[in-house]
Amino acid sequence: MINNIISNLYDNADPEKAPQMAAYMKSKFPFIGIQKPLRQQLTKEFLKEAKKGKTVDWDIVSMLWNLPEREFQYLTVDYLIALKDYIKVEDIEKIEKLITTKSWWDTVDAIASVIVGQMCRNHPELIESHIIDWAESSNIWLARAAILFQLKYKENTDINLLSRIIRENSEQKEFFITKAIGWALREYSKTNKEWVREFIRNNALQPLSIREGSKYTSFP
Repeated sequence: MINNIISNLYDNADPEKAPQMAAYMKSKFPFIGIQKPLRQQLTKEFLKEAKKGKTVDWDIVSMLWNLPEREFQYLTVDYLIALKDYIKVEDIEKIEKLITTKSWWDTVDAIASVIVGQMCRNHPELIESHIIDWAESSNIWLARAAILFQLKYKENTDINLLSRIIRENSEQKEFFITKAIGWALREYSKTNKEWVREFIRNNALQPLSIREGSKYTSFP
């Protein structure tokens, strides 16, 4: 089935859209020119059937991820999201590899906030075994993933952990780190404005982190 899906995506390539899509991603990856609505339409049944199987086929993950065009990395992420409840604790090394290869925000953010987020809900021991190390990593994408993995936790956010990870990275001036810090704070402010307001007041953060994080807090 996967070979049929790959062929079908190539058959629906749009050479006119492909350069525009690549340019939006700073020309870091080639595209075949299939935008998200069509991609979802073309892969809907495949993902539906995959979810019924309740198991991740890592050969499919590898096959899709290694194809050159970016749409196949998007499909990999869609596939793993569909099966996020069935990713095993020992699969964290495979997820880490996805974060650190072909890295850019468009895949890393979804992997972090949805896939890693769910893995840590199911297996909280991953926080000590991996997330803390990611937060301290010189690899900006692992650090960004650590900052963002609680993005959808709302009232279940571990604020002590969030504080620790942000402080670990607060001196960095790397755009993708400072932006992630701001995004994490902004998202949590929808649940607890006062905590975010006080955190921004009491910690030395980069201007972008403050600007993004205080969007909903009426700060200062």
